[in-house]
Amino acid sequence: MDGMRGSLIIDDPDGYPYDYDEDVTLTISEWYHELVAPLTKSFMNRYNPTGAEPIPQNLLWNDTMNGTWAVEPGKTYLLRIINIGGFVSQYLWMEDHEFEVVAVDGIYVEKNITEYLYITVAQRYDVLVHTKNDTSTNYAFMQAFDLDMLDTQPKDLVVNATSYIVYDESADMPGEYVLGDVDYLDDFYLVPLDVEERLPQPDHVITIDVVMDNLGNGVNYAFFNNITWTHPKVPALATLFSSGDYADNVTIYGSNTHSYILEKDEIVEIVLNNNDTGKHPFHLHGHAFQVIERGGDYLDSAEPVPYPTNGTEGFVEPKYPARRDTLYVRPQSYFRIRFKANNPGIWFFHCHLEWHLVQGLAMVLIEDPMSIQKFQSLDDAWYENCDSAGVQTEGNAAGNTNDFFDLTGENVQVKALPAGFTARGIVAMVFSF
Repeated sequence: MDGMRGSLIIDDPDGYPYDYDEDVTLTISEWYHELVAPLTKSFMNRYNPTGAEPIPQNLLWNDTMNGTWAVEPGKTYLLRIINIGGFVSQYLWMEDHEFEVVAVDGIYVEKNITEYLYITVAQRYDVLVHTKNDTSTNYAFMQAFDLDMLDTQPKDLVVNATSYIVYDESADMPGEYVLGDVDYLDDFYLVPLDVEERLPQPDHVITIDVVMDNLGNGVNYAFFNNITWTHPKVPALATLFSSGDYADNVTIYGSNTHSYILEKDEIVEIVLNNNDTGKHPFHLHGHAFQVIERGGDYLDSAEPVPYPTNGTEGFVEPKYPARRDTLYVRPQSYFRIRFKANNPGIWFFHCHLEWHLVQGLAMVLIEDPMSIQKFQSLDDAWYENCDSAGVQTEGNAAGNTNDFFDLTGENVQVKALPAGFTARGIVAMVFSF
């Protein structure tokens, strides 16, 4: 989030399936006046017992504010929109223009016209924008924070920002343009252009519950099934390549890495239950998954609403599900995603809110480990980088090279709070100092 970032555009060798005259890349993000290191220090602190995320000061549009996009009349632009931020989702809209969505996360989709886009961090949208024939007027290009994701709204927070679609540089620039209550595009209903029927019932179901809670040091962490991801002493790839026949035994990868072994070509479904009152965009490395179901918004519910084990009443799974690699879950709700384990590798599945990744909201999918050993390798540069950083490159998660099932000394999460210690008690303890 401090700025070491950019756009990587990969052209399809078969050409783009939709016609356009010119392509333009637009990155959006948020900006903090402080660097991440000091923000993290105050965030992961017992004096922040509720886990309130640091709030940015403003929004960026191609790494600037009040940006300009010079357009020509009567043209079709392919606008590649990338949210390269680390925290807050954004709404986008344009004055007197429309987005014609044609791709999400690199997956071409049937055209879908909308006035309003909702884009979480790490998501990408390709849209066609058709410019007007008249050049007498310039138009506002708006972006706004999803304020539901913020615990508070400080006075220095810029809530929305205006950039400009410029037809005539000598004409006046517009003021902000505010839309009424317009529904934004629901990505669940996007149909891939290269249709793929819903994968069959899964061979392997991974059910994970998202919880934000405090541990014994008073700090607020994020958990999948009561495990907050804790960095192993040896990277999982190094453990895999140094473990021989043990590589397909999940134990060696550590008790606090929340790892799963996936067998070659099995159908995997992840059921994610969000017990938190916030939205979370989750990202899977190595795959574009099918979106089988996303539950509603249950923020006003007294309790979270998990995925029912007998299926959701009245819901029909789509025949041709949307596919992408980053999907948000609604407050106190759930989603189901499905993919085929046909890409051997070690893949992270995590919340793409950087603050929640710092808190440990991640798990590891170790896909077809024996194929990785057989057909892949780590080059000298990889080992040299680890050596220069003081990272061990052999052994299990604890660094044990003699007995891969002995995890003595591994990195583990902080011990739990004493039984009966409530969140209210934590706050009282903090403010008693």
